[in-house]
Amino acid sequence: MAKMAADGEKQQGHRAGIYKQKNKGHKHGKHRTKGEIERENKGRVSVTTLTKKQRKELKKMDRRHKANQLRRNKKDMVLTEKRRLGSRDGPPHLVAVVSLHAVVDAEAITKLLRREGAGGVVHQEQCVSGVSDSFGLILPRFKQRFTFLSQSTADMHSLLDVAKIADSIVFVMDSTEGWDSYGDHCLSCLFAQGLPSHALVCQGVSDLPVKKRVESRRALSKITEVRFPDARLFPLDSEQDATLLLRHLGSQRQRKLGFRSRRSHVLAQHVTFTPNSPAEGSGGGPTGLGTLCVSGYVRGRPLRVDRLVHISGHGDFQLSQIDAPSDPLPLSLTARPAKPAKGDVDMLDGGEEEAPVRVLMKADPASRESLQTEAEVDPMDGEQTWPTESELLEAEEARKNKRVMKVPKGTSDYQATWIVDEDEDENGDMDNESSDDDNDDMLDEAMDGEDEENDSQDPEGSCCASDEEEEEEEEEEVCSTERAGADQRYDEHMDEAAEEEGLKRYREARANEMFPDEVDTPLDTPARIRFQRYRGLKSFRSSPWDPMENLPPNYSRIFQFQSFERTRSRILAEAAAEDEGAMDGWYVTLHIIDVPFSVMESVQSGRPLVLVSLLPHEQKMSVMHMLVRRHPSNTEPIKSKEELVFHCGFRRFRASPIFSQHTSGDKHKMERFLRPDAPTVVSVYAPIIFPPAGILLFKQRTDGIQDLVATGSLLSCDPQRVMLKRIVLSGHPFKINRRSAVLRYMFFNRDDIMWFKPVELRTKWGRRGHIKEPLGTHGHMKCVFDNQLRSQDTVLMNLYKRVYPRWTYDPYVPLPLPWVKNENTIDMDDLDME
Repeated sequence: MAKMAADGEKQQGHRAGIYKQKNKGHKHGKHRTKGEIERENKGRVSVTTLTKKQRKELKKMDRRHKANQLRRNKKDMVLTEKRRLGSRDGPPHLVAVVSLHAVVDAEAITKLLRREGAGGVVHQEQCVSGVSDSFGLILPRFKQRFTFLSQSTADMHSLLDVAKIADSIVFVMDSTEGWDSYGDHCLSCLFAQGLPSHALVCQGVSDLPVKKRVESRRALSKITEVRFPDARLFPLDSEQDATLLLRHLGSQRQRKLGFRSRRSHVLAQHVTFTPNSPAEGSGGGPTGLGTLCVSGYVRGRPLRVDRLVHISGHGDFQLSQIDAPSDPLPLSLTARPAKPAKGDVDMLDGGEEEAPVRVLMKADPASRESLQTEAEVDPMDGEQTWPTESELLEAEEARKNKRVMKVPKGTSDYQATWIVDEDEDENGDMDNESSDDDNDDMLDEAMDGEDEENDSQDPEGSCCASDEEEEEEEEEEVCSTERAGADQRYDEHMDEAAEEEGLKRYREARANEMFPDEVDTPLDTPARIRFQRYRGLKSFRSSPWDPMENLPPNYSRIFQFQSFERTRSRILAEAAAEDEGAMDGWYVTLHIIDVPFSVMESVQSGRPLVLVSLLPHEQKMSVMHMLVRRHPSNTEPIKSKEELVFHCGFRRFRASPIFSQHTSGDKHKMERFLRPDAPTVVSVYAPIIFPPAGILLFKQRTDGIQDLVATGSLLSCDPQRVMLKRIVLSGHPFKINRRSAVLRYMFFNRDDIMWFKPVELRTKWGRRGHIKEPLGTHGHMKCVFDNQLRSQDTVLMNLYKRVYPRWTYDPYVPLPLPWVKNENTIDMDDLDME
């Protein structure tokens, strides 16, 4: 027994396994370190971790080394991209010289930079096609090459096109004022579009006395810091100043513009046009189609031959092939560069002997993108091939109930069908009412009536007034003759039609501001017919509205994405990883087919030619939405569905947009006018453009000048965005009880009250209610509210209908006239206003 007890004392106890229940410990509120967790686990690993692949956990030093490697790789990538620009492996540094003041001459800057004494070799033959004052500059000392072009601010379209592709812009300013009013207008457009790297230059500082130079530069810096807070001001009066400016342009940080960095673009250096033969069916000749050969440097992303190219201001076209001529601006003039590796293309060697032109790639008609912009619509879709029995019965009833009309003697049956009486004419006008036009401006009509009453006078009173005027004419004859010439000159430049249109527009904007969306119920037309396209919503935020309901016929012509954001991310990611085609920095010749001769005429007139390669689907039409803000310089009211000029990325076109609020719901309220105090969404039928992209809206005057209206950015492409137009019917309390009241002036017959009975009512003072029953037959109705009304309150009813843009897309935009003062312009200071 004693021996057995001794063996029992030595028996090993039970050891808990991995499946032992573990109760939660007390939460003391302190964070456990990794060491505490490892000590508590005692080397044990959870069951789920044992069944999976072990992940390699990096130690602290390993994580630090990995972060340093990623940081170093990004830094090297940025430095490589910066050093490529202007070097042998990249395109020449494109610099645009822009004058911001009328008294400043930008050609003086280019002449100073063109001198060989500045340390460079000038290539005058390497110039931009269409721009006379352009030249190439090679600086062996800096191992860089530049292309300078002087762009006039008179042509706003050319200025914006050049700014889209320029690597740097040199702004030439006046030494005292900086820039004038038109220069400030140009800066507003450039900043809204996206301003690349820039430098500020002024001349004439060295001509000032030594004591006044510092004061002049300090005053000019104070003026420029409003627009350019961190920019450096360069005086340019000598070759040494020119060398400092070139060094700064070559080493400054490049500002990246999203809309051009994701697309390949080319500035034409040399352009030729070859008309198509008559056998090709294009018409040929100087006014027909032809092949446009454009030579230039590829910038941005690689250029593929199967992609479409867009010529700014002219449209979309297809490529047939891409050639590789010799580089006209080689960095090394004496030594030839190393032989390229196998499979590579050396296009940066000019040499003394011009190499033959090599064909890089030709387009495959099977894989080349199509120029189709609209979806194919079958006119027979939705058509009924055979009438139903109900339609046959309705037609038979209509034939039996044929109305007898009195027609003049001798009128045939065919002529009698075109004669309608007054009642039918009014009903027909209401049925054919366009969903785009609801002009219920009773205030304007009342004001116009008052003006007509003031214009009409009593004949006898006018005779008496004429006698008095004859006596006063003798005394004021001298004064009238002095002012007659000035008044006549002033009236010659007055457009009476434009003045009347502006007055009407101001009255509409003022009425909409005082009484938002309020309309008067017509007396001669039932409200259920006049507003039959409208419906009531219990809640604008949460009430459902089917976006696919009753779509207009134009929606069958556009394209729609299942998910625009997912498609955009995929296409931009593929464009960033693109490594096929003509690479960035290559000098190539693009063969563009079926181009009208007007493109060549534009180049011959002196305007630069800019080409951009389009991403997939960017030639197709859809509903584009843009988020804009009204520009402070614009004071005139801009009405919805008014024709505007759009500058969207590399495109410019004309269209009639509609405005809506920028909210986060699924329904958005339409705005009748462009609001000056809030961002507004502009919706229009236009080709698809993947954001980001800057937006400029211009309004063209009758005299040809285009005023900047709004600026913003591209928002999205969404045909299913629901934009609702609201109208408000108003009524006034006639008798008020505790919670019920009798209203009048909202409707004028009993049937209209029963028709709109389900719609909820509200008041300007926050009461809510509904229609209970009509009283009588003249539009009085009994309504019940959540609280007692006040006698000065107004009862309102909100009605909504969905609106769509107008299909007025026009890719042709006329050239704007410059803001210059000609001989016929009358200055107000020249007139004697006393």
